[in-house]
Amino acid sequence: MPELPEVETTRRGIEPYVQGQCITSVCIRQPKLRWPIPPEISALEGQRVNQLTRRGKYILLHTDAGVALLHLGMSGSLRIVEPDMEPRKHDHFDLVLESGKAVRYHDPRRFGALLWTQDDPLQHELLRNLGPEPLEDGFDGEYLFQQSRSRTVCVKDFIMNAHIVVGVGNIYANEALFLAGIDPRRAAGRVSRERYLKLADRIREVLAYAIERGGTTLRDFVREDGTPGYFQLELKVYGRTDKPCTVCQGSIRQVAQGQRSSWFCPVCQR
Repeated sequence: MPELPEVETTRRGIEPYVQGQCITSVCIRQPKLRWPIPPEISALEGQRVNQLTRRGKYILLHTDAGVALLHLGMSGSLRIVEPDMEPRKHDHFDLVLESGKAVRYHDPRRFGALLWTQDDPLQHELLRNLGPEPLEDGFDGEYLFQQSRSRTVCVKDFIMNAHIVVGVGNIYANEALFLAGIDPRRAAGRVSRERYLKLADRIREVLAYAIERGGTTLRDFVREDGTPGYFQLELKVYGRTDKPCTVCQGSIRQVAQGQRSSWFCPVCQR
Protein backbone atom coordinates (compact mmCIF):
# COMPACT_ATOMS: atom_id res chain seq x y z
CA MET A 1 0.00 0.00 0.00
CA PRO A 2 1.38 3.44 -0.86
CA GLU A 3 2.24 5.19 2.41
CA LEU A 4 3.03 8.82 3.17
CA PRO A 5 6.43 8.88 1.40
CA GLU A 6 4.97 7.26 -1.72
CA VAL A 7 2.01 9.65 -1.75
CA GLU A 8 4.24 12.67 -1.20
CA THR A 9 6.59 11.44 -3.94
CA THR A 10 3.58 11.19 -6.25
CA ARG A 11 2.33 14.66 -5.31
CA ARG A 12 5.73 16.19 -5.96
CA GLY A 13 6.07 14.24 -9.19
CA ILE A 14 2.82 15.37 -10.76
CA GLU A 15 2.85 18.92 -9.35
CA PRO A 16 4.97 20.49 -12.14
CA TYR A 17 2.59 19.05 -14.73
CA VAL A 18 -0.67 19.89 -12.94
CA GLN A 19 -0.34 23.06 -10.89
CA GLY A 20 -1.55 26.09 -12.84
CA GLN A 21 -3.08 23.89 -15.54
CA CYS A 22 -6.72 23.97 -16.58
CA ILE A 23 -8.47 20.60 -16.51
CA THR A 24 -10.21 20.43 -19.88
CA SER A 25 -12.02 17.15 -19.30
CA VAL A 26 -12.50 14.34 -16.80
CA CYS A 27 -12.65 10.89 -18.40
CA ILE A 28 -14.13 8.26 -16.06
CA ARG A 29 -13.80 4.65 -17.23
CA GLN A 30 -14.63 2.95 -13.93
CA PRO A 31 -16.65 4.98 -11.41
CA LYS A 32 -16.80 2.21 -8.80
CA LEU A 33 -13.72 2.67 -6.66
CA ARG A 34 -13.67 2.42 -2.86
CA TRP A 35 -16.51 4.89 -2.98
CA PRO A 36 -18.34 5.73 -6.22
CA ILE A 37 -16.85 8.73 -8.00
CA PRO A 38 -19.52 11.41 -7.44
CA PRO A 39 -21.11 13.05 -10.48
CA GLU A 40 -20.11 16.41 -8.95
CA ILE A 41 -16.53 15.67 -10.02
CA SER A 42 -17.54 17.07 -13.42
CA ALA A 43 -17.16 20.50 -11.77
CA LEU A 44 -13.41 20.00 -12.28
CA GLU A 45 -13.83 20.54 -16.01
CA GLY A 46 -12.75 24.01 -16.98
CA GLN A 47 -11.13 24.63 -13.61
CA ARG A 48 -7.52 25.64 -13.08
CA VAL A 49 -5.55 23.77 -10.43
CA ASN A 50 -4.31 26.45 -8.07
CA GLN A 51 -2.42 24.17 -5.70
CA LEU A 52 -1.63 20.52 -4.92
CA THR A 53 -1.36 19.65 -1.25
CA ARG A 54 -1.35 16.47 0.80
CA ARG A 55 -3.15 15.58 4.03
CA GLY A 56 -2.21 12.17 5.33
CA LYS A 57 -2.41 9.90 2.30
CA TYR A 58 -4.83 12.14 0.37
CA ILE A 59 -3.66 14.37 -2.49
CA LEU A 60 -5.79 17.51 -2.74
CA LEU A 61 -6.32 19.37 -6.03
CA HIS A 62 -7.47 22.89 -5.17
CA THR A 63 -9.53 24.89 -7.66
CA ASP A 64 -11.77 27.94 -7.39
CA ALA A 65 -14.85 25.70 -7.66
CA GLY A 66 -13.81 23.20 -5.00
CA VAL A 67 -11.27 20.56 -4.05
CA ALA A 68 -10.78 17.06 -5.45
CA LEU A 69 -9.59 14.48 -2.91
CA LEU A 70 -7.55 11.68 -4.43
CA HIS A 71 -6.46 8.55 -2.55
CA LEU A 72 -4.23 5.83 -4.03
CA GLY A 73 -5.79 3.04 -1.99
CA MET A 74 -3.77 -0.20 -1.75
CA SER A 75 -2.46 -0.43 -5.29
CA GLY A 76 -3.13 2.89 -6.98
CA SER A 77 -0.70 5.05 -8.92
CA LEU A 78 -0.76 8.19 -11.05
CA ARG A 79 1.01 8.72 -14.34
CA ILE A 80 1.48 11.67 -16.66
CA VAL A 81 0.55 10.35 -20.11
CA GLU A 82 -0.59 11.41 -23.55
CA PRO A 83 -4.41 11.45 -23.48
CA ASP A 84 -4.65 9.31 -26.61
CA MET A 85 -2.43 6.58 -25.16
CA GLU A 86 -4.39 3.32 -25.12
CA PRO A 87 -5.55 2.72 -21.53
CA ARG A 88 -4.42 -0.43 -19.81
CA LYS A 89 -6.69 -2.66 -17.81
CA HIS A 90 -7.35 -0.92 -14.47
CA ASP A 91 -6.71 2.60 -15.84
CA HIS A 92 -9.86 4.02 -14.26
CA PHE A 93 -9.84 7.75 -15.00
CA ASP A 94 -7.93 10.57 -16.70
CA LEU A 95 -7.74 14.24 -15.82
CA VAL A 96 -6.96 15.82 -19.20
CA LEU A 97 -4.93 19.04 -19.02
CA GLU A 98 -4.75 22.04 -21.34
CA SER A 99 -1.05 21.25 -21.88
CA GLY A 100 -2.04 18.19 -23.89
CA LYS A 101 -1.03 15.81 -21.09
CA ALA A 102 -3.28 13.81 -18.79
CA VAL A 103 -3.06 12.51 -15.22
CA ARG A 104 -4.03 8.84 -15.43
CA TYR A 105 -5.09 6.77 -12.41
CA HIS A 106 -4.30 3.05 -12.36
CA ASP A 107 -5.62 0.83 -9.56
CA PRO A 108 -6.00 -2.97 -9.89
CA ARG A 109 -7.72 -3.37 -6.52
CA ARG A 110 -9.99 -0.32 -6.85
CA PHE A 111 -9.53 0.70 -3.21
CA GLY A 112 -8.58 4.24 -4.14
CA ALA A 113 -10.89 7.23 -4.36
CA LEU A 114 -11.69 10.42 -6.26
CA LEU A 115 -14.02 12.65 -4.27
CA TRP A 116 -15.19 16.27 -4.41
CA THR A 117 -15.97 18.95 -1.86
CA GLN A 118 -16.85 22.62 -2.05
CA ASP A 119 -16.18 23.09 1.67
CA ASP A 120 -12.96 23.26 3.67
CA PRO A 121 -11.29 19.96 2.70
CA LEU A 122 -9.62 19.67 6.10
CA GLN A 123 -13.10 19.42 7.62
CA HIS A 124 -14.12 16.61 5.28
CA GLU A 125 -15.28 13.55 7.20
CA LEU A 126 -12.26 11.57 5.98
CA LEU A 127 -9.74 14.21 7.07
CA ARG A 128 -11.03 16.11 10.06
CA ASN A 129 -10.08 13.53 12.71
CA LEU A 130 -6.60 12.79 11.43
CA GLY A 131 -3.62 13.32 13.70
CA PRO A 132 -0.78 15.77 13.01
CA GLU A 133 1.57 15.47 10.05
CA PRO A 134 4.84 13.90 11.24
CA LEU A 135 6.98 16.30 9.18
CA GLU A 136 5.22 19.46 10.31
CA ASP A 137 4.88 21.48 13.51
CA GLY A 138 2.61 19.87 16.07
CA PHE A 139 4.34 16.51 16.08
CA ASP A 140 7.17 15.72 18.48
CA GLY A 141 8.15 13.33 21.24
CA GLU A 142 6.33 15.24 23.96
CA TYR A 143 3.11 14.96 21.95
CA LEU A 144 3.59 11.19 21.57
CA PHE A 145 4.38 10.81 25.26
CA GLN A 146 1.23 12.67 26.35
CA GLN A 147 -0.97 10.77 23.90
CA SER A 148 0.44 7.43 25.03
CA ARG A 149 -0.30 7.67 28.74
CA SER A 150 -2.33 4.71 30.09
CA ARG A 151 -2.46 3.08 26.65
CA THR A 152 -1.92 -0.67 26.69
CA VAL A 153 -1.81 -1.07 22.89
CA CYS A 154 1.66 -1.96 21.58
CA VAL A 155 3.81 1.00 20.63
CA LYS A 156 3.94 0.00 16.96
CA ASP A 157 0.15 0.03 16.62
CA PHE A 158 0.08 3.29 18.57
CA ILE A 159 2.32 5.16 16.11
CA MET A 160 0.46 3.61 13.16
CA ASN A 161 -2.87 5.00 14.38
CA ALA A 162 -3.78 7.80 11.95
CA HIS A 163 -5.72 9.55 14.73
CA ILE A 164 -2.43 9.85 16.64
CA VAL A 165 -0.14 10.72 13.71
CA VAL A 166 -0.69 10.26 9.99
CA GLY A 167 1.42 8.38 7.53
CA VAL A 168 3.48 6.03 9.72
CA GLY A 169 2.75 2.79 7.85
CA ASN A 170 4.07 -0.64 8.71
CA ILE A 171 7.36 -0.30 6.84
CA TYR A 172 8.25 3.02 8.42
CA ALA A 173 7.02 2.08 11.91
CA ASN A 174 9.33 -0.95 11.92
CA GLU A 175 12.27 1.09 10.70
CA ALA A 176 11.75 4.00 13.12
CA LEU A 177 11.34 1.70 16.13
CA PHE A 178 14.56 -0.09 15.22
CA LEU A 179 16.48 3.18 14.94
CA ALA A 180 15.01 4.32 18.27
CA GLY A 181 15.88 0.99 19.94
CA ILE A 182 12.28 0.28 21.01
CA ASP A 183 10.70 -3.18 20.92
CA PRO A 184 7.53 -2.93 18.77
CA ARG A 185 5.69 -5.19 21.24
CA ARG A 186 6.16 -2.86 24.21
CA ALA A 187 3.00 -1.21 25.53
CA ALA A 188 2.75 2.41 24.38
CA GLY A 189 2.08 3.58 27.93
CA ARG A 190 5.30 1.98 29.16
CA VAL A 191 7.63 3.94 26.90
CA SER A 192 9.37 6.84 28.62
CA ARG A 193 9.30 10.48 27.60
CA GLU A 194 13.00 10.34 26.71
CA ARG A 195 12.46 7.39 24.38
CA TYR A 196 9.47 9.06 22.72
CA LEU A 197 11.62 12.13 22.06
CA LYS A 198 14.05 9.87 20.22
CA LEU A 199 11.29 7.95 18.45
CA ALA A 200 9.67 11.12 17.09
CA ASP A 201 13.02 12.20 15.66
CA ARG A 202 13.53 8.79 14.05
CA ILE A 203 10.03 8.85 12.53
CA ARG A 204 10.79 12.23 10.99
CA GLU A 205 14.16 11.05 9.70
CA VAL A 206 12.87 7.81 8.19
CA LEU A 207 9.94 9.47 6.42
CA ALA A 208 11.99 12.42 5.16
CA TYR A 209 14.72 10.13 3.85
CA ALA A 210 12.21 7.81 2.20
CA ILE A 211 10.66 10.80 0.40
CA GLU A 212 14.12 11.93 -0.69
CA ARG A 213 14.83 8.43 -2.03
CA GLY A 214 11.53 8.22 -3.86
CA GLY A 215 9.42 6.10 -1.53
CA THR A 216 9.47 2.35 -1.04
CA THR A 217 8.52 0.01 -3.88
CA LEU A 218 7.45 -3.38 -2.57
CA ARG A 219 4.61 -4.58 -4.79
CA ASP A 220 2.57 -2.09 -6.75
CA PHE A 221 4.04 1.35 -6.26
CA VAL A 222 6.16 3.08 -8.86
CA ARG A 223 6.69 6.77 -9.28
CA GLU A 224 4.75 9.03 -11.61
CA ASP A 225 7.35 8.55 -14.37
CA GLY A 226 7.24 4.77 -14.04
CA THR A 227 10.54 4.33 -12.18
CA PRO A 228 10.66 2.65 -8.76
CA GLY A 229 11.65 4.20 -5.47
CA TYR A 230 14.88 3.00 -3.90
CA PHE A 231 14.42 3.29 -0.14
CA GLN A 232 13.58 -0.42 -0.03
CA LEU A 233 17.23 -1.19 -0.74
CA GLU A 234 18.18 0.41 2.58
CA LEU A 235 15.65 -1.15 4.96
CA LYS A 236 17.24 -2.14 8.28
CA VAL A 237 14.67 -4.61 9.61
CA TYR A 238 11.50 -4.72 7.51
CA GLY A 239 11.29 -8.01 5.61
CA ARG A 240 14.73 -9.14 6.85
CA THR A 241 13.70 -12.24 8.81
CA ASP A 242 16.72 -14.16 10.15
CA LYS A 243 19.17 -11.80 8.45
CA PRO A 244 21.94 -10.21 10.54
CA CYS A 245 21.20 -6.99 12.38
CA THR A 246 23.16 -4.12 10.86
CA VAL A 247 24.25 -3.06 14.36
CA CYS A 248 24.91 -6.19 16.47
CA GLN A 249 24.91 -8.92 13.79
CA GLY A 250 22.25 -10.87 15.70
CA SER A 251 19.26 -12.32 13.81
CA ILE A 252 16.28 -10.15 12.92
CA ARG A 253 13.04 -11.68 14.25
CA GLN A 254 9.59 -11.59 12.69
CA VAL A 255 6.40 -11.75 14.78
CA ALA A 256 2.73 -11.31 14.03
CA GLN A 257 1.00 -8.31 15.59
CA GLY A 258 -2.66 -8.16 14.72
CA GLN A 259 -3.02 -8.42 10.95
CA ARG A 260 0.57 -7.33 10.27
CA SER A 261 4.10 -8.64 10.71
CA SER A 262 6.71 -6.84 12.77
CA TRP A 263 10.46 -7.13 12.41
CA PHE A 264 12.94 -6.23 15.14
CA CYS A 265 16.29 -7.02 16.68
CA PRO A 266 15.80 -8.62 20.12
CA VAL A 267 19.23 -7.37 21.20
CA CYS A 268 19.08 -3.74 20.03
CA GLN A 269 15.38 -3.14 20.78
CA ARG A 270 13.89 -3.35 24.24
